[in-house]
Amino acid sequence: MQTPAFMPVGTRGTVKSLTPEDLRQSGAQIVLANTYHLFLRPGPDLVRELGGLHAFMGWEGPILTDSGGFQVFSLSKLRRISEDGVRFRSPLDGAEHLLSPERVIAIQQALGSDIMMPLDECLAYPAPHAKAEASLGLTLRWARRAHVAAQREGDVRGQVLFGIVQGGSFPDLRYRAVEETVALGFAGYAIGGMAVGEPKPLLYDLTELVAGALPSDSARYLMGVGKPEDLVEAVARGVDIFDCVLPTRNARNGQGFTAEGPLAIKQARFARDPAPLEDGCACYGCRRFSRAYLRHLWMSRELLAYRLLSLHNLHFFARLMAHMRDAIAEGRFRAFQARFFARYAVSSVSPGRIPERGHISEREA
Repeated sequence: MQTPAFMPVGTRGTVKSLTPEDLRQSGAQIVLANTYHLFLRPGPDLVRELGGLHAFMGWEGPILTDSGGFQVFSLSKLRRISEDGVRFRSPLDGAEHLLSPERVIAIQQALGSDIMMPLDECLAYPAPHAKAEASLGLTLRWARRAHVAAQREGDVRGQVLFGIVQGGSFPDLRYRAVEETVALGFAGYAIGGMAVGEPKPLLYDLTELVAGALPSDSARYLMGVGKPEDLVEAVARGVDIFDCVLPTRNARNGQGFTAEGPLAIKQARFARDPAPLEDGCACYGCRRFSRAYLRHLWMSRELLAYRLLSLHNLHFFARLMAHMRDAIAEGRFRAFQARFFARYAVSSVSPGRIPERGHISEREA
């Protein structure tokens, strides 16, 4: 894939309401699926029996599977954390399961994804230094075990394993996480534990700190961050890959993204608006339908509203990433960033300073 890149989230092997062909036409290069959900249903053995996740979901491009750790840790009343891993009860049938670092790798190998993620612990913000330090130690020990497990099975499927940099909101722990994670020699590196309630300036500062400390010739993946303004700021700080449910989740809540900022299609001002959702957008919805029609679908709770808004939002995100790739390749990213924030209406976040070009990923687009 070309970077910077945004991954649509197909949690259960599908991006909600969209087909693989929809994703291809939107410009998506890679999708994310969730190890935890696919482990519970339909199960990795069934997916492997039916040819692996690519064949199962009909997607020919790359697939990244996250470890499922974030989902398990959100089940605070149903799970117990130990050195062995995370023991939890399934919300589907109450059955007890253990996700160890080794089992998480085995599940992802059975699924047949291209990029695997190790089990890690993600803390909510704020967390005291002592708790963040203990959590980081556990994540690092799990990372070593996952790395060994991935190597032991060999590289017969061409799968690669990324490391995850945790450390909470503390620079000293983040630096330690970078040093010890990079020492293991992963194929790429994710910045985890972000967008969990911390202030935006802290999100940006920690992203810049970690991305700047990671190897410049390895992919840098900021997990779970997806607001357009955050994508632009993070790319300026050296991030290559993103994922977030925002484009499709917000579409199901009636929000469409445009170059001027997001809009809520239910607003009465769109009731007789003959314009497309966004002028110049090449998505099917913008080429064929008006804002008035989209509002009618939304107010009527017609399923087509969710589909068309989801399709448009993924087109918008893919187009934004393509524009950033071009700007980086042509050496004009700072000008692009300034123009983006001059036009895009961000209600609660200021664009902040424009970093020097040294903070921009120099990877060839």
